[in-house]
Amino acid sequence: MSTPQPGKDELLARAGKPSEEALRLHPFYRGKMQTTPKCAIRGFEDFAIWYSPGVAAPCRAIQNDPDLVFAHTNKANSIAIVTDGTRVLGLGDIGPEAGLPVMEGKAMLFNYLGGVDAVSICLATKDPDEIIRTVRLLEPAFGGINLEDISQPKCFRILDELRGQMGIPVWHDDQQGTATSLLAGLLTALSIVGKDLRHVRLVMVSMGAANVASYRLLTANGADPRAIIACDSKGTLHKGRHDIEEQQARFADKWRACIESNADGVTGGIAEALRGAEVCIAFSASGPGIIRPEWIKAMAPNAIVFACANPVPEIWPWEAKDAGARIVATGRGDFPNQLNNSPSSPGSSAALSTCAPVASPTAWRPPSHASWPASPRSVESTATTSSRAWMSGTPSRGWRPRPGWPPRRTESRGSSSASRSSRRTRPSSCAKPVRPRACSCARG
Repeated sequence: MSTPQPGKDELLARAGKPSEEALRLHPFYRGKMQTTPKCAIRGFEDFAIWYSPGVAAPCRAIQNDPDLVFAHTNKANSIAIVTDGTRVLGLGDIGPEAGLPVMEGKAMLFNYLGGVDAVSICLATKDPDEIIRTVRLLEPAFGGINLEDISQPKCFRILDELRGQMGIPVWHDDQQGTATSLLAGLLTALSIVGKDLRHVRLVMVSMGAANVASYRLLTANGADPRAIIACDSKGTLHKGRHDIEEQQARFADKWRACIESNADGVTGGIAEALRGAEVCIAFSASGPGIIRPEWIKAMAPNAIVFACANPVPEIWPWEAKDAGARIVATGRGDFPNQLNNSPSSPGSSAALSTCAPVASPTAWRPPSHASWPASPRSVESTATTSSRAWMSGTPSRGWRPRPGWPPRRTESRGSSSASRSSRRTRPSSCAKPVRPRACSCARG
């Protein structure tokens, strides 16, 4: 006997449950992150080792050899999550204070899934020059910089300038993290429906940081740009978009898409772009209603729909399935097939944190946008390795991974009883957290 399927009202009620619980539990815990010691504290006498007078010895050692900062401190395993709050999730410019819960959540994911210690830094400025200067001043304390939820086009300039000026890895999670997950999910979905990335027609809804980066990575891994139709808030991108041509210095990537994509010159909006398309990749403003079911019905058979806006997807997944989509993914963790930067970023940041400088402090420079491969490479051979390489760039000779860095963590034998007692008790209705199982990016 088949199990009855939940109705639309029940599905919508379930979709609203995480927001209700978030409003209850965030104030209960006063946020999600805290700072705790990782060293053994056996008694007050140990303070003489970890602080004065003993701490002066590693200070002098680092002064004589700056590379020893990675041995004597937590720098190699510390990431700064930096935002100005101008493009938070699909909510838009909500400000640095309102963006702090998201930054704390990302720090939690980095720590829980990747073992990386991350600090949320929300800046009270929208000036890209001030952001660049501020982040550069943070370099002595952190082993990597994760830019987060910064609006385009300034996010591209900020990333490029910081990568050229800093001696530690810098990445923009909404670009590299999201695009890496997108490529992995799309390759899996295409294998399920029996199609090849090099021979499918794709539609990209919105050309913000996530889809601009996804466009680069997809074309670098074999997707034909002529078979891609990209859309922004004013319609499809094509050679006749003079509004973008006039600002091509600011929107270089969008103008590049206008020139090399949409070989058929399709005009109009999302509805026109989706006719006959095999894949829809959407990273737009929060929905629903951005994509309509009747537009999904006009897609090719066995359509793949990635509606990744947060907190509400461009189209509810059950609506896309009812409209004929074979595989549907969203950016939400409570729906099947989560597809955003959360699955990839913690592991990628953990890998980057094993790098330590061995020469010039400005030697670590990933490839620029212009140096991306022009010819398609084998998708099968690059499904994983190229995504990882694109995420971090190829370290130059001035950088190399150091075996054993950072040292593997060990549990503190002398955990402070005061620290244990200060932790608040979990609400009775809140289940004990468990480690998540490995997820499949796309299931049929």
